[in-house]
Amino acid sequence: MKITDVETIQFKYIANTEQDSDGHGHPGPEREAVQTLLVISTDEDVSGYWFGANARVINSMVKPELIGKDPFMREQIWHDLNHRQRINSDTITDKVIMSVDLALWDLAGRALNQPVYKLLGGYRDKVPAYASTMCGDDLEGGLATPEDYARFAEWCMKRGYPAFKLHTWQPPYEGAPSVKRDLEACAAVREAVGPDVPLMLDPYHYYDREASLALAKGLEKLDYYWMEEPMDEHSMSSYVWLCEQTSLPICGPETCEGKMYVRAEWIKAGACDISRCGVGDVGGLTPLMKTVHLCESFGMRCEIHGGGPGNLHALCAMTNGEFYERGLLHPFIDFDEQAPWLHEHGEPMDDQGFVHVPQRPGLGMNINWNYIEKNRIRI
Repeated sequence: MKITDVETIQFKYIANTEQDSDGHGHPGPEREAVQTLLVISTDEDVSGYWFGANARVINSMVKPELIGKDPFMREQIWHDLNHRQRINSDTITDKVIMSVDLALWDLAGRALNQPVYKLLGGYRDKVPAYASTMCGDDLEGGLATPEDYARFAEWCMKRGYPAFKLHTWQPPYEGAPSVKRDLEACAAVREAVGPDVPLMLDPYHYYDREASLALAKGLEKLDYYWMEEPMDEHSMSSYVWLCEQTSLPICGPETCEGKMYVRAEWIKAGACDISRCGVGDVGGLTPLMKTVHLCESFGMRCEIHGGGPGNLHALCAMTNGEFYERGLLHPFIDFDEQAPWLHEHGEPMDDQGFVHVPQRPGLGMNINWNYIEKNRIRI
């Protein structure tokens, strides 16, 4: 089997979120947005797909490298792209490599008529999810106050989520960041859901050591399950220091570049109690599973960052990840509404809080080709 074509299809859709000046997503007025579908085709009439690709980089820098390659040689292709990233880091990003890697995994599953999680080894067909909120805002009835977080946590418990994670207020919102306000929100949520629900916090990413420790000590008293990325992750020694000062489990690194290599260094240094990564953080499913097995060898949990098909299939092929991150959620957003370019929701959750992995071949995406063609952007 050989790759014969690499295509990016762009189409319009209506979005109901917007980004603030620091890049965090929030509910917003409906607007027209653009989605991109990556299609990798072969000479045996089998293709692989992934949504969210960078069309310009794929077409100009990746496509010429893939034509004629065996799509089952994922390791070779991943390393070729990873090596090219060294002098093209502004274009061949981890997310570009991820797009190619996931499309190739999807292609392999479709070619073999198996879901990807089974190709990875297969461990379970469903995983418990935690409700992961958007960042705090100033919207009345949204996530503007500690009481808002508490009410939303109660709603999420009724929906079936077994655990809840707060993303609190960050710039540009007035008064952010604030350890005091973060702890007020965390305390309000704990009071609302009771003592037995696992709760997590992902706060401001640039607190200093003393603020991070104050936050951790407050969360210890509230019996929180873990905290993510309170400080700049480039300072690994700061995380070693924090882990030594608190009994609260510290989960990371999340966004620090360096793929599985930097996560090995964090484990060795004792900079985290729980490792963390997702397909978008390390350049695809191929390096994600290497990270998972690295953590397993050290008897360490690896909690997956973010949702989506790649992360869901990884979780269903591993033993050392407890939760699926479902979100980002907000009182004003119906997360259970499926994307219009799919016939079915990509991460369906039952009333007990389990997200079920699709049993269709590949990553299980049931693509609505009629919608895509109707809204396609012709260039």
